[in-house]
Amino acid sequence: MKPIRTIEVTPFLPPELECLRELAYNLRWTWDHETIKLFRRLDRDLWDATGHNPVLLLGMVSQERLNEAAQDDGFVNQLNRICQKHYDYMKGEGTWYEKNFKKSNAGVLAYFSAEFGLSDALPIYSGGLGILAGDHVKAASELGLPLVGVGIVYQQGYFRQYLNADGWQQERYPINDFYNLPIIPLKEKDGSPVLVSVDFPGRKVYMRIWKAQVGRVPLYLLDTNIPENSKQDEDITDALYKADREIRIQQEIILGVGGMRALKAVGIEPTICHMNEGHSAFLGLERIAILMREKGLTFAEAKEVAAAGQIFTTHTAVPAGIDKFDPELVDKYWSSYYHQVGLNRKEFFALGRTEPSDETELFSMANLAINLSSRTNAVSKLHGAVSRELFKDNWKDVPEHEVPITHITNGVHTRSWISKEMADLFDRYLGPKWSEDNSDQNIWKKVADIPDEELWRIHEMRRQRLVNFCRKRLTGQLEQRGATQVELDEARNVLDPEVLTIGFARRMATYKRATLLLKDPERLARILTNKHRPIQIIMAGKAHPEDAPAKELIRQVMHFCRREDLRKHFVFLEDYDMNVARWMVEGVDVWLNTPRRFLEASGTSGMKVAFNGGINCSILDGWWDEAYEPHLGWAIGRGEVYEDTDYQDEVESNALYDLLEKEIVPAFYDRDQDKHPRAWLSRMKRSMLSLCPVFNINRMVREYATEMYFPSLVRYHDFVENGASKAKALAHWKENLKQKWSHVRIGAVEENTGDTIKVGDDMNIKAWINLGELNAEDVVVQMYHGPIDQYGNIVEGEVIDMRPDSSAKKGSEKLFTGAIKYFKSGRHGFTVRVLPSHEDLVSSFDTPYICWATEPKQVKV
Repeated sequence: MKPIRTIEVTPFLPPELECLRELAYNLRWTWDHETIKLFRRLDRDLWDATGHNPVLLLGMVSQERLNEAAQDDGFVNQLNRICQKHYDYMKGEGTWYEKNFKKSNAGVLAYFSAEFGLSDALPIYSGGLGILAGDHVKAASELGLPLVGVGIVYQQGYFRQYLNADGWQQERYPINDFYNLPIIPLKEKDGSPVLVSVDFPGRKVYMRIWKAQVGRVPLYLLDTNIPENSKQDEDITDALYKADREIRIQQEIILGVGGMRALKAVGIEPTICHMNEGHSAFLGLERIAILMREKGLTFAEAKEVAAAGQIFTTHTAVPAGIDKFDPELVDKYWSSYYHQVGLNRKEFFALGRTEPSDETELFSMANLAINLSSRTNAVSKLHGAVSRELFKDNWKDVPEHEVPITHITNGVHTRSWISKEMADLFDRYLGPKWSEDNSDQNIWKKVADIPDEELWRIHEMRRQRLVNFCRKRLTGQLEQRGATQVELDEARNVLDPEVLTIGFARRMATYKRATLLLKDPERLARILTNKHRPIQIIMAGKAHPEDAPAKELIRQVMHFCRREDLRKHFVFLEDYDMNVARWMVEGVDVWLNTPRRFLEASGTSGMKVAFNGGINCSILDGWWDEAYEPHLGWAIGRGEVYEDTDYQDEVESNALYDLLEKEIVPAFYDRDQDKHPRAWLSRMKRSMLSLCPVFNINRMVREYATEMYFPSLVRYHDFVENGASKAKALAHWKENLKQKWSHVRIGAVEENTGDTIKVGDDMNIKAWINLGELNAEDVVVQMYHGPIDQYGNIVEGEVIDMRPDSSAKKGSEKLFTGAIKYFKSGRHGFTVRVLPSHEDLVSSFDTPYICWATEPKQVKV
């Protein structure tokens, strides 16, 4: 029976406790241990039962308990102290941004992401991408950046995992009750919801806007599950990462186009839009349409302005990780758009293709994001190289190492992932500034001052708590499965709080190789059950509902850990989420990561472990490839790559077993007379000293601000002011270039040395260039030189600009000159190239044009 009217019922709080409501609706509590402690104090059991959701807690706690708390001077004093601290924080005084950039008039930075992992109380995330996004906005709050987030609030979230008796993953999709989550619906002055719409074929789809407050940062979340939509359209925002391609493109239109319209509806016109992955790339098309409509620009001119203020971060390492859509599906949703903005179909599809003339090529959201951005970055140093290889076809004829994709290595939001005990320890020995400026190396040097005994005591306490958590969690899993009393009794005694504990928890994709450990099950069993030096493993992770091979990995793990001799040594925790992750990173001794090299873009779980005193053991991939040093942790292999993946698994599993037997186990169990593992403790400290100042989110977001946001901000302001005169001029110049570039030719290339020169000598080079109707100011002529590899190619070539010589001409050819100095002997080569040049290009590769000498000369040195 449907109601004739709906009302929102809110908790009644005594006046003394009214501030609890504000604390509950600001997700700053997720990284403030004192506030969490306050909510837990109100009702510990209910705090756990509500999934650590303070909004739901306040709605369920008894009025009697609230009245009792209001009369408790200790509780009220603690509340008042926390509230005052919260009010002071929200003022935003003395932040990094205020001290360094407030005068730059940044306007608003809008951060778009399909998922945000802020808390297990707000389940709108699936994995690392969302956790990174959540940490990003938390750090923006800490640093005081004028940033807002834009995402989707999913009615079902991702999914809840449980395993059947055979260990096969099953999924549940509980419905999120938005009115009991830490989000609020935005309303008009008359109390009606704030709505925005997007145009779908033959209809409009409406979205309600919800807001989550993340410290100082508002996060706007879109929801189509409202009466204004048809039942079909209500379901668009039901679940994260639906396999259905049409729902996926609809969600990405909602996020990109709807997200821009939501910001406009709340009075925000962003200067910079940061696309966290390509899911939101349609925002660039919406921004272009707005600029054309409001400023009277052409598509080309508006594209220059929009791209100036747009940044794209790629997180994928394989083509399969990129969202791509069939041309027919793109036509269905975008044909009216490209007609309205004056593009033909080929011109529109060129924005999302590497080969515009290939009618069968899918429309890539990553290509669209790249083409509508001024800057693109990867998320680790190694991932930068992987991304340049992955997207090199977007810059044809450009040497791979010059492809303009940089990297900013990920980090973690320390306060969200560090245990209270470890945070208190840092407060005592590092001083309170350790959490204000995570990147201060001098502060982290004080880790050496922490007494071994105190560090080990806290670490052992966290391991004990992790074991207790696992026992309780595993017992609950078995109860839901209808286990016998014998099985339940066994679950209550699994693991040992004094045994070396290894953690493995992440999204269960096949490339992450959760079963690499099981390659030789009998050898692993012997290692785990060694009477004198045993090991225990805690594993968790979800497979995508459509990923059957990943589900099979989980099933294999479950069959292994159910062996009679291993039940106390190996457990799998179901329904991996932020809560499980937090317990694990706080309590394990070793964090294990086993991806195939080059397939892990960055990874951040190992960073979280480092802040808690855990030590990493990983394949040299993602962030660990740039972080690893022998005294900080362990590397599985040395970065080798094999064509035979089965052979690679065998080699690397054996390397892992060897590490466990010969290095990790002895280091953990070798104790002094006080029963302390001094070598282990030394490694813990060196890991924290080296890793914590670097792999934290504050460092990461500062790099985004200084290397991406503020340079783009300057460019955007330059392009939008004076009637967008610079954008118009650049668009006109590019069109002129397009018409005339085909006539550019490199004629004779002359050098003065012959085939051999001595180290230290200069090679003088002359190049005769036919520029057709272009001027010398429109191009840069460069020598490209370097060592020659076994295939006759220049390796990692270096570039030297050549100078025009206006006094020399040969018919229509103009002379350019330069010199190369050689400092090393060996086989070297050089060639000459011509690139477009304009003061307003971000790089010389902003256009698709490049001309190489057809017969590069090779010189022996």
